[in-house]
Amino acid sequence: MGGIAVLAKQAGHIVTGCDANVYPPMSTQLEAQGIRLTEGFGAEQLELKPDIFVIGNVVTRGKQPLMEEILNRGLPYISGPQWLFENVLRDKWVLAVAGTHGKTTTSSMLAWILEDCGLDPGYLIGGVPMNFGVSARLTDSPFFVIEADEYDTAFFDKRSKFVHYHPRTAVLNNLEYDHADIFPDLAAIETQFHHLVRTVPANGLVVAHGGDSNVLRALGRGCWSPVEYFGGPGFGWKARVVSPDTFAVSLDDQPVGQVSWSLQGEHNRMNALAAIAAARHAGVPAKHAVDALSRFINVKRRMEVRGEVGSGANKITVYDDFAHHPTAIATTLQGLRAKIGPSARILAVLEPRSNTMKLGVMKDLLPGSLALADRVFCYSGGIDWDVAAAMAPLGDKATTETDLAALVERIASEARPGDQILVMSNGGFGGIHDKLLGRLAS
Repeated sequence: MGGIAVLAKQAGHIVTGCDANVYPPMSTQLEAQGIRLTEGFGAEQLELKPDIFVIGNVVTRGKQPLMEEILNRGLPYISGPQWLFENVLRDKWVLAVAGTHGKTTTSSMLAWILEDCGLDPGYLIGGVPMNFGVSARLTDSPFFVIEADEYDTAFFDKRSKFVHYHPRTAVLNNLEYDHADIFPDLAAIETQFHHLVRTVPANGLVVAHGGDSNVLRALGRGCWSPVEYFGGPGFGWKARVVSPDTFAVSLDDQPVGQVSWSLQGEHNRMNALAAIAAARHAGVPAKHAVDALSRFINVKRRMEVRGEVGSGANKITVYDDFAHHPTAIATTLQGLRAKIGPSARILAVLEPRSNTMKLGVMKDLLPGSLALADRVFCYSGGIDWDVAAAMAPLGDKATTETDLAALVERIASEARPGDQILVMSNGGFGGIHDKLLGRLAS
């Protein structure tokens, strides 16, 4: 919704917005764009007299006085995805990136490839791509890259957001069970992905993870567009590791080039293959896309170094990462372990904050996802299920705290020179990064 607000402002509209809890980097980005933010959903905001209210899926019936008064007075409103299509996407070549994991990073890679190759794309990404410094941009280019979320659209439209976008190029990165608050099971999510595939034209392209059985099953329900596969067996797009910072790209066993960058992990190599394939559909030669990725800077909150205490081999590094699904947690730890080697300690700090995590649906998967960490610190504030019991399989390796200050103190007291502290949350986590860096420095 913050990105949609930026696009509306760039299109010449006067834009304001409200939310219950606004925090960086989105809050600072919106303020920099001159978009006024209001805390809460008070009905007094009707005095702004907007021409239309653009409603995000955080809004529900009976909880926000502003929404109730909009309905009572019969004022005009629309969902964010529908407004986006009608006002921005309708005449664009939309490149949509879908998947349980990697949407933000892959969208950022794709937008950067098009930018680096002179195509000046517009984009809307659910994070802040560091190559651009802002999460959304409107341009005169025919190309528009969008992070295509499967979450529902609004309280009055329960379809997945991405069915509104009508992409010509669609990426299916992977597919797992998530969003337990709106999807009863994996089959329900597969159905939504199938609906997305149904919207891709015959002269479009689906770029799909050939090694993901759930993606293949969704495609098997019907596909009316060409498909290019990456990461699976047989032909298609492949990545071969050359060194810790370099991998070779091939298409149908024919070499394309090598990417040299600072990103780590097999998941990022798969993200890169998807972005290269999608960019090629938009007219970018694969060798140019490979070259562009060597200049790609990752997204904020994706293994972002928030600070270091000390120097040389003795410095303690604090990272911030958006991981909150068990698969993403395990993948992030794998990438960090590959980067630092087997000897350095990883202290994993987790806030199980997503709606799925708050429901406890995946709590039994958490211990396994954290196996690569040397120590685990979990914040259980606001969680209704027994976090300590869920972490019990990790034994003495895991510590659970309900108080944030106590958690910071515990981490700082156990940190040693050379440790890597990986903080994972899909929220602001009470500003723990700065609190922890300050405590370590003292």
